[in-house]
Amino acid sequence: MPILENAKKALRQSVKHEKRNQTIKAEIHSLRVKLRKAVTSKKIDEAKEVVKLIGKKLDKAQSKKIFKKNTVARLKSRMMQKVNALKIS
Repeated sequence: MPILENAKKALRQSVKHEKRNQTIKAEIHSLRVKLRKAVTSKKIDEAKEVVKLIGKKLDKAQSKKIFKKNTVARLKSRMMQKVNALKIS
């Protein structure tokens, strides 16, 4: 356990941030699963809506430094590839 007051405060803050980050990551993960199911069942309209929502969530997470910039770019790129392939076929 930390002894100094500033170390105690840092521990409290890190616990709070960890909890917040976990909920946001879990929400994004569940949306990605929803998108995957929409793509496999070829529901184009539902997939488009979920893509918009995931894009917003990822950008927000990037601004809060939960995800790195390149990670968000990679996830969004792969997501759009799947949806665009769905449109073609």
